[in-house]
Amino acid sequence: MLVQPPLLFALQGTERYASRVAQRLGCPLARHEERDYEDGEHKCRPLDSVNGREVVVFHSLYGDGQQSANDKLCRLLFFCGALKDAGARHVQVVTPYLCYGRKDRRSQPQDPTITRYVATFFEASGVDRLIALDVHNPAAFDNAFRIPTWNLQCTELFAEHFAGLVGDAEVVAVSPDSGGTKRAEQFRQALERQLGRSVGSALMEKHRNQATLTGTLLIGEVSGKTAIVFDDLISTGETLKHAGLACQKAGAVRMFAAATHGLFTAGSRLFDPPLFEHIAITDSVPPFRLPPDGVTRHVRVLDSTALTATLLAENGAFDQV
Repeated sequence: MLVQPPLLFALQGTERYASRVAQRLGCPLARHEERDYEDGEHKCRPLDSVNGREVVVFHSLYGDGQQSANDKLCRLLFFCGALKDAGARHVQVVTPYLCYGRKDRRSQPQDPTITRYVATFFEASGVDRLIALDVHNPAAFDNAFRIPTWNLQCTELFAEHFAGLVGDAEVVAVSPDSGGTKRAEQFRQALERQLGRSVGSALMEKHRNQATLTGTLLIGEVSGKTAIVFDDLISTGETLKHAGLACQKAGAVRMFAAATHGLFTAGSRLFDPPLFEHIAITDSVPPFRLPPDGVTRHVRVLDSTALTATLLAENGAFDQV
């Protein structure tokens, strides 16, 4: 019996990412239609037959100038429901950036735990499996979903990038807050493997009161060393800047930063003035809020599609990556 490879669909805004994954897998993107109505409602439907097929849907759930994160989430859920109604055997979703990952716990009385609600939406829409890149809180992500999920980590990708930049200097991986300690430690270990020598660690104290950051204690030795501040995402950039300034004050001689998801919601404010030699991000979110010259000077965008393609190939009916 001939086994058909999965059909790959890319919803509006994620076509470039999905096309690169599809190219690595040696298959084209399937056809679909997206229509907007005058009152703001919309519909998405597959144009290729999905009956009895395994399907992979790509959609990165960040807000941009055309659609909010809510718009993209709604389109994705409706499309997955339509795929199941049309007879798709198995629907797998790839969300390079999964929205509402930071709304995973109650910080005040009667707070919503939106990560869990989003998981329920995916399950109700018939999604069988979900893949996301570097979710904000892996434990909350695992606990929220009742379907198989995969948190695809990019630490090795960043470690490979920085291993070629730091030379023979002593290096320290810096977590910008206590919540990111485990993430920074995974990066430290990956960089240590790449370099074949010891890499230090440091932790920045951070307290948040609404939009105000406080905390001055930097735990760890960075004086005379190369400091790499490592986080999962950049929103306004204040957390990175807070940690970077502390490293600078403590005597770090070179400073870099890295985060999987570069939202840059405050535009170029993070680079005024520039604190890091550059900031490395992945292509989960295009840096569309930054001017092109700012991206060229201050940002390095790492291609994560090989990681995604490899995971799909290992768990699907593709010949090779």
